[in-house]
Amino acid sequence: MIHRVTLNIPKIKTIDLEIDDELAPETVSSFLKCLPLDVKIHSWGEELYTDETPVAIGEENAKPLVDLMDVAYWPSGKAICLFFGPTPIGKKDEIKPYSPVNVIGKIKNTDKKFLKNIPDDMMVTFRL
Repeated sequence: MIHRVTLNIPKIKTIDLEIDDELAPETVSSFLKCLPLDVKIHSWGEELYTDETPVAIGEENAKPLVDLMDVAYWPSGKAICLFFGPTPIGKKDEIKPYSPVNVIGKIKNTDKKFLKNIPDDMMVTFRL
């Protein structure tokens, strides 16, 4: 089942996410139960990741590489991650998280230029 979640970046933009419980059902269920979720966001290469969240799930169908515009949960940091391009440790043309992540969905409606300009430590809100 697809769940529509928004990521509100105050005074800047709202990003639409499609969260798919077929990808990692336990992770998605735990994430959805936390919503609405206010959390700080940071960047690492062309990835945005949150501070620690209340989601506490281990690896579930975890992947060492992800696709462009994937949304994932990083079990090691209990963080939600949005991948919109290469990360510092990936080889050319690959998107490599710091360690395996549980992919839970896709970013649906924004361009990479916008995502590159989100300030570190900004408080954002995920909501259904």
